[in-house]
Amino acid sequence: MQKPVTFLVVFFCFQLSLMAQTIASPSDFLGYEIGTQFSRNHQVIEYFKTIEKQVPNQLKLETYGKTNERRSLYLAYISSEENIKKLETIRENNLKNIGLLDGESSADDIAIVWLSYNVHGNEASSSEASMLTLFKLLTEKQEWLKNTVVIIDPSMNPDGRDRYINWYNETASQPYNIDRQASEHNEPWPGGRPNHYLFDLNRDWVWASQVETQQRLEVYNKWMPHVHVDFHEQGINEPYYFAPAAEPFHEVITDWQRDFQTEIGKNHAKYFDAKGWLFFTRERFDLFYPSYGDTYPTFMGAMGMTYEQGGHGMAGLGILNDEGHVLTLIERLTHHTTTGLSTVEIASKNAKKLNTEFAKFFDNSNLKYKSYVLKGNEDKLNSLKALLNKHSITFENATTSKVSGISYATGKQGSLNINSKALVVHANQPKGKMVKALFEPNAKLSDSLTYDITAWSLPYAYGLEAMASITKVPSETLLSKKALQALTDTYGYVSKWNSIEDAQFLAELLKYNFKVRFTEKPFTSNNKKFERGSLIITKGDNKHIKNFLETLNTIAQEQAQTLTEINSGFSQTTPDIGSPDIKLVNKQKVAVLSGEGTSSLSYGEVWHFFEQQLHYPITSINTADLGDINLDRYHVLILPNGNYRKVFTDDNMTKLKDWVRAGGKVIAIDGALRSFAGKDGFSLNYKTSKDSKDDEQKQNLTSYADREREYSNNLITGAIFKTKVDNTHPMAFGYDDHYFTLKLGSSAYSLLDSGYNVAYLDNIKVYSGFAGQNALKSLDQTLVFGEEPMGSGSFIYMVDNTLFRSFWENGKLFLVNSIFMVNNNAYEL
Repeated sequence: MQKPVTFLVVFFCFQLSLMAQTIASPSDFLGYEIGTQFSRNHQVIEYFKTIEKQVPNQLKLETYGKTNERRSLYLAYISSEENIKKLETIRENNLKNIGLLDGESSADDIAIVWLSYNVHGNEASSSEASMLTLFKLLTEKQEWLKNTVVIIDPSMNPDGRDRYINWYNETASQPYNIDRQASEHNEPWPGGRPNHYLFDLNRDWVWASQVETQQRLEVYNKWMPHVHVDFHEQGINEPYYFAPAAEPFHEVITDWQRDFQTEIGKNHAKYFDAKGWLFFTRERFDLFYPSYGDTYPTFMGAMGMTYEQGGHGMAGLGILNDEGHVLTLIERLTHHTTTGLSTVEIASKNAKKLNTEFAKFFDNSNLKYKSYVLKGNEDKLNSLKALLNKHSITFENATTSKVSGISYATGKQGSLNINSKALVVHANQPKGKMVKALFEPNAKLSDSLTYDITAWSLPYAYGLEAMASITKVPSETLLSKKALQALTDTYGYVSKWNSIEDAQFLAELLKYNFKVRFTEKPFTSNNKKFERGSLIITKGDNKHIKNFLETLNTIAQEQAQTLTEINSGFSQTTPDIGSPDIKLVNKQKVAVLSGEGTSSLSYGEVWHFFEQQLHYPITSINTADLGDINLDRYHVLILPNGNYRKVFTDDNMTKLKDWVRAGGKVIAIDGALRSFAGKDGFSLNYKTSKDSKDDEQKQNLTSYADREREYSNNLITGAIFKTKVDNTHPMAFGYDDHYFTLKLGSSAYSLLDSGYNVAYLDNIKVYSGFAGQNALKSLDQTLVFGEEPMGSGSFIYMVDNTLFRSFWENGKLFLVNSIFMVNNNAYEL
């Protein structure tokens, strides 16, 4: 009776041997042992293409987009021959199972596992591991593929990866040098971690500001995998981290998700223990902030996990760490391969349960808030709709005139009068838990020690009035957008000024050399009141524009901008159009500092904003060249967040002040303010609480084990505060008399003695997120945005970074106002 069994075992092993012979190993394909060199992105992709040709019945490769540097983005689908044949049916059944597609699911209990590699370009071991994982799945782990579809994104950030690897290959010694002081272990600015625009793609999943994220989300939401793993690297002295995650867990995460993370971790531990490899779990990496590669999938029902291998860009091909261990690329990719395969294994073993529990996640009937209702600026509402569309979250128009619930303006119970333009987002839709996570007024925080910001609520981020209702608000399908009317020939035209879309319209007009005015005071014309900041385009100013009316009409139509016609320069209420209070917008020439000293992320935010959102030219100046740069060629110089201690030498500071006195404008963001605070000639000063010394002494007396938690009392980890705003100041044109700001840290600056306190904190209250008690003590009566004139120019202070990760939409107009309307010097350079 043993012979048939023996025969089957031998036959199966023979088949695997044949399969291995027909599939090229990564080392055979690359021409070097995998891990002994870094593979460029094109080599990784070519390997996947080669394997697809060798086993097209088990591997399907598709491109889902391109990066800013024109590198293609790919996904590989790996499964059994039978599953690949019915891949589309499997996808549709999964969506039917959770209510995202109509029809009855004929589910085969197939587990869908998505493995994402190299979101940070200089965490480069993971793309190497993607090749080895693919090879082992197809040669050694065929049994798992019978009930599992594995989706591999081998290189999420190919621009960053090639930036790192090209630098490393140009720099590294042969053989590699394990001394961490060697140049090959110290990347130059900006490093390979971010993408082309220097954004951290691992924090962009919800905000989808980057083209890589936008294109990936289109596919992700068509598949909605049951398991998603994001492969990373951490410091060279850390071993390996895998699930289960640390507290805090967001409350939308289910007990099943928590428990199954533990089961996955135990499965990994089995393999690591057998090899004697070190690892840790349940520390540091929490599941709270929704825009990570582990949290976003988790809030979409998946088992979302981060795996962190020691190494990072510092490790190169090999480095000596603090424990005397030479950490190699071979070791790093081997660990990642092991956890990747272990993930597929446990998903295969639990495929039926994964499908069942995945479906349960999408039952949202027990969520406290049933509807979120938003009203306000139409442009801001449309921007929010665009974001929701990226995540396939549905929304409607209100069919009631009043709604009650928790008011975002007060944080208390209240009511709001609305009309049919109000936006309603219901929680009882398949992605209702993500709706809760994004819209809830104040997310429940089980632990103050978090890895990232603790507040992001979309009504605050978009500057909209909102209510969270415990009852479902009546609504219907959205109204169609009205067509814009063509302009007629008249004296002039006025455009509102209260959104970033208005700023884009201004930028487009300036691109075509239109002369545009703005008003510093409200005025009335043709029985319509126009607020501060309103743009005015007159026929008399623009005689130099050929086909003026036709060109203006085309731009307005393309920008979806409604213009109001005025038939005279004589206003019903002053100022008249020719008044000194109605100024010509200068076509500002803007520069931004980049390079050593600047935060690459903050610089990238400025760069991306100008090129991809405002569509206005900007010149990047390297900090190393500042001493030789002729600043007189620019009207505005932006200083991103950074540490400019080595940049602003005495000579450079004198040069900067002289340029400002002559009419230049400096816009300092976040940490850049430290270059001026407390310095001679500036009224900007730090503010500390009276209790700061006592708090410091208390910290010193705290036990070693409790010191980290005690120190959190001094932190603000991304919390939302309400500020008072002087909206008569040009920096605040288009805003109400209050503004909700996202404060990312505890740095506090006193109100300006000499200058304008445009937005400031008063009567401190935390509306959302965590802020330590000690940090709050020094915040009252502190600056958020301000202007300090100097000679003919100005220093503009932006304590809070309105471009942070490009998602705080309501703050961006402060920056645009600072460029075009504050201390406007209407002259050509």
